[in-house]
Amino acid sequence: MPDAANVPRPLTGPERGAETGTRARVARLILEQGPITASALGERLGLTPAAIRRHLDNLTGEGMVEARDARPPGGRRGRGRPARVFAITEAGRDAFVHAYDDLATSALRFLAETAGPEAVGEFARSQVADLERRYEPLLDAVPPEQRVRLLAEALSNDGYAATAGRAPAPGGGDQLCQHHCPVAHVAAEFPQLCEAEIEAFARLLGTPVRRLATIAHGDGVCTTHVTPRGDDGAGGDDHAPAPTSARRTAGGGLQHH
Repeated sequence: MPDAANVPRPLTGPERGAETGTRARVARLILEQGPITASALGERLGLTPAAIRRHLDNLTGEGMVEARDARPPGGRRGRGRPARVFAITEAGRDAFVHAYDDLATSALRFLAETAGPEAVGEFARSQVADLERRYEPLLDAVPPEQRVRLLAEALSNDGYAATAGRAPAPGGGDQLCQHHCPVAHVAAEFPQLCEAEIEAFARLLGTPVRRLATIAHGDGVCTTHVTPRGDDGAGGDDHAPAPTSARRTAGGGLQHH
């Protein structure tokens, strides 16, 4: 039988919490630094080789990180065993995304409780303002009939996996589809994020738009109908473009004259 003195004792509540917190720090550093060796992790975090190995074994077992052979400088293999580096996996990356979602949702709940729902809408519009400022010069430089396609390309470059095409009859117009939404979990509770986005689309395209489906509400794609130019977009849910006299303020918002 093993010597009782050598059997690891169970971790207490505070110790278990510290262990989990350190493991999260290890995973975050791997995420931020890219593939990194165990010795470099230990030096950066002030952990012993045994401690860093324990955390890496646990993270590997959970599928959060994976071990790889390091690529030697210049691509030349030297003598001996290649160095091992640790990289974040897709599952590990997704875990951090969900953690950020939880933090963002908590922050917006606090904002709504302390400053009111209108403050959440103002925050959402301020976030979309940067996107609008970057896209506006691209869309203003092309004829109106090409703007939906260019908007889809710009959104895809920002990770939204967007496509554009003709809307199904009747009604005509164009249809903008976003196959990925980085804030879907947060927007499920705070639709102001989606509302601010389609308001910006209407201004950028210069015509009313209407959101038909959203990933946040369980649909597979965020689908936006773009009203044909010249149509008054009588639908009550349409978002009309801002008046041409609108000017952006230094903070990115809209100021009407």
